Amino acid sequence: DYLRSLEKDYGVPNLWPYIEIDRIIRQGQFLREYPYDASAYSHEEMMRILQVKARSVIDFIEKQKPGVILFSVINDMSSFLLYHIAKKKGIRVFFMQPSRVKMLYSVTETYEGFTYIDEVFRKIQNGSASYPRHAEHAKNFLEGFRKNPTPHAFLDSPKARAISRIKQWSFLAPHKIIRSLIWNAKLLIDYFTDPHRDDYDTIKPWYFIWDRFRRKIRVLIGYDDLYDPIDRNEDFAFFPLQFEPEMASSLLAPFHRDQLWLARHIARSLPIHFKLYIKEHPSMFSYRTRAFYKELKKIPSVKLIHPSEMSFGITQASKIVITTTGTAGWEALLMNKPVITFGDAFYNVLPMVKRCRAVEELPTLVESQLRSSPDEKTLLNFITAIYAESTEINMIQLWNIEGGSEMEKKERELAPLVDLI
Repeated sequence: DYLRSLEKDYGVPNLWPYIEIDRIIRQGQFLREYPYDASAYSHEEMMRILQVKARSVIDFIEKQKPGVILFSVINDMSSFLLYHIAKKKGIRVFFMQPSRVKMLYSVTETYEGFTYIDEVFRKIQNGSASYPRHAEHAKNFLEGFRKNPTPHAFLDSPKARAISRIKQWSFLAPHKIIRSLIWNAKLLIDYFTDPHRDDYDTIKPWYFIWDRFRRKIRVLIGYDDLYDPIDRNEDFAFFPLQFEPEMASSLLAPFHRDQLWLARHIARSLPIHFKLYIKEHPSMFSYRTRAFYKELKKIPSVKLIHPSEMSFGITQASKIVITTTGTAGWEALLMNKPVITFGDAFYNVLPMVKRCRAVEELPTLVESQLRSSPDEKTLLNFITAIYAESTEINMIQLWNIEGGSEMEKKERELAPLVDLI
């Protein structure tokens, strides 16, 4: 009865999204390593967990009566419940989001897009507002990106990842083997001396060791025989694989998380002579199995590109970029390429982007996008709005600042974000 009442009051439109977004409860992730995908809980247990967490969130809101709730991420059952329950109760919700323009961060009232950036963008578009200083910044950014494209997150670029077999073999160096043995011994000792070792989010050390061992075996076997060369003279669409499981798919594209399924439908939606170039996300190298890539290779028009290739060159040579919600779609727009998305990407507001909500529409959308023309003015207006409603802050660096004497530094670094809010 309680769950029926909860579903009526806070369903979106039912309660399953709260379970599906939580990678530990739904997929056994964090406790185990991708591609492991098996929940430790039955359907009945999932409903019990949801009921307990919902009661706790509602109790917190009713007792503490917050006026505003500020989120930095929404990627588990508790935060997703808090977000939707707060909204239904009329509590102001702010969500911090990277704008994907340099180190600019913005604040929005919804995770599907940029509330205030979109408002300013509409005003610029209809001529009711202008921002000359920010427009100059936008122009300089776009020109600079096209001359020297750089990834928004350096840690997710091929240069920052050990994605060659030579680099991956380095773990066999004697000093690294000794260090691994010491580390694994420490894991076992810490686990057996931990009074909370039976908590649901405590990783079992033997699973940690086994999953890492299997990943190393995948790398040693390698994937090199599956990769194809790039031919910049042929017509092709680019479909970069996304990191998973992650908010980009579980929250922003929950019904299009199966990237193998998507690849099959994208390939059959392209003109008959087109190839479909697929490249792995650098952070996912060694996590997916050879079987996954072999299934991709069964699609007649697919070419699998080595993950060490920078995406910018592939995007530049492509005729169209298709992504779930990835930053690759934003980078494609900066290069005047047509884009199709499958989820709530922040750049969906641009008329040069088409969102595919039903896969049956995809062939028609592809045909339409291949005939479309770039709109430089609209793109510059959107970047101008980003500059007008964002502030520069190095969030990754802030996460690495520890407490104690470093707190004053953290407060100083956060001041621009506080001012923006």
